[in-house]
Amino acid sequence: MSISLAGAQTRPNTVAGEPGAAVRKRRIPDLRRWISPLLLIALWQVTSSTGILPPDKLSSPWTVLQAGAEVARSGELGSAFVVSLGRVAAGFAVGATIAVVLGIASGLSRWGEVLIDPPVQMLRTLPFLGLIPLFILWFGIGEEPKIALVALGVVFPLYLNIHSGIRNADDQLIEATTALGYTKAERLWHVILPGALPQALVGLRLSLGTAWLALIVGETVNADAGLGYLINNARDFLRTDVVVVGLVVYAVLGLTTDYLVRLLERRALRWRAK
Repeated sequence: MSISLAGAQTRPNTVAGEPGAAVRKRRIPDLRRWISPLLLIALWQVTSSTGILPPDKLSSPWTVLQAGAEVARSGELGSAFVVSLGRVAAGFAVGATIAVVLGIASGLSRWGEVLIDPPVQMLRTLPFLGLIPLFILWFGIGEEPKIALVALGVVFPLYLNIHSGIRNADDQLIEATTALGYTKAERLWHVILPGALPQALVGLRLSLGTAWLALIVGETVNADAGLGYLINNARDFLRTDVVVVGLVVYAVLGLTTDYLVRLLERRALRWRAK
C-alpha cells in the first residue's frame, strides 16, 4: 500500500489514459472583441441597403467584398500587394539599421548622446510627411522617395525607445556585473541589451505602424504600382469599393505585422515571467 501511495505522489496532475501527461488548461479566445466590429459592419450594410449611405460616397460591405474578389482574380491586388510589401521591407530595413546604430551609440556613450541625440530630437519634430516635395527633388519620382519616407518614419520611434531602454538599465545589475568582473562586451550582451529589449520591441511596434502610414502617403504621390496606385486609379473612376479594398489590405498588413511583433515579444521576453 505504501508503494502505491509513493507512486501517486510522484505523478501529480496526470490524465487518465495518458501516463505522465500534464493537465493543461487551454486558453479560450475572447470572442467578445468581435461584437462591436461585426455590429459596425452590419450597420454599414443596413445604411447602404436602405440608401442612407449612397454608393458614390461609400460602397456597401457586400460590394466591397465582390470588388476584392474581382481585383484578386484579375491579379491586380496580388501584384500591388507584392510591390507595397517590398517598399515597406526596404524602407524598414534602412530605417531600423539607422535607428539601432544611433540608439546604441547615443545610449552607451555620453559623447554619443551629446553628438547624436540633439539633431535626432530636432529632426523628430519635423512633420516627416511634409518632406515629400523635398524627397522628390532629391531622389526623383521613382522608388527612392517612397523608401526614404518609410525609413524616416521608422527611425524616430525605434531610436527613442532603444535609447531610453539602454539609458534606463538597472544600475544595481550593472554594479553587480562590475563586481563579478564582467568585461564591457559581456555587460552589454548579458545585462544592458536584454534590459532594453522590452522597450525596443515597443519601439518596433510603433515604427512598423508608422511605416505603413508613410507608405500610404508615399504611394499616393507619383506611384505607378502598389496599393496606393490601385487606390488612386479607383478614385479616378469613382470606384469607392476598390478604394475600400485597398484600405482594408493596408489595415490587415498593419495588424499582421503588429501581431508578429507581439508574438516575437512573448517569445523573446519569456525570462520576465521567471
